[in-house]
Amino acid sequence: MSECHLRLVDRCLAGEQPAMLEFVQRFQDQIFGLCYRMLSHRQDAEDMTQESLSRALRSLSTWDRTRELLPWLMAIAGNRCRSLLSSRHRRMTTTPLADQFADRTPPPDDADNLAEEVQRALDRVRFDYRQAFLLFHEQQLSYLEIATTLDRPLGTVKTWVHRARRELIDQLRKREVLEEISDALR
Repeated sequence: MSECHLRLVDRCLAGEQPAMLEFVQRFQDQIFGLCYRMLSHRQDAEDMTQESLSRALRSLSTWDRTRELLPWLMAIAGNRCRSLLSSRHRRMTTTPLADQFADRTPPPDDADNLAEEVQRALDRVRFDYRQAFLLFHEQQLSYLEIATTLDRPLGTVKTWVHRARRELIDQLRKREVLEEISDALR
């Protein structure tokens, strides 16, 4: 555990406002990145980032100091996103017309469109797989850190990351994005 993080946590627990601000500034970008990739909506990601950091600050006294701080924070953020997605799913009773035709969009023709296509495909990957995938590829956590964060066995995490890759590739193939990339590289 980083000595710097321990000191910062101690200062936050002592109620120092500048320390709490530093805590938020230090971790908000990484948490926002995870939330945005999981939710695909900027405002929701901002809300979940704020809620996650607020919850973390309130719960700092329960954090196990023998564990790394970032995976613990990512677990909180992942759980907040999962709760939001679950409540969204319960509220949805019909599929909006625009979503019914989402798979019929034209193939990408530049890097921005490609990023959109990858995000669309990633949105269709099972939530648990996507969360493990993003923690591994975007947050660059080790499999062991992800297993700790998600409270899952190491083998399960490795399987989820692998399956997320496969599902992502399958989605990109269905949308004919991979063929477009292959053609452009020839």
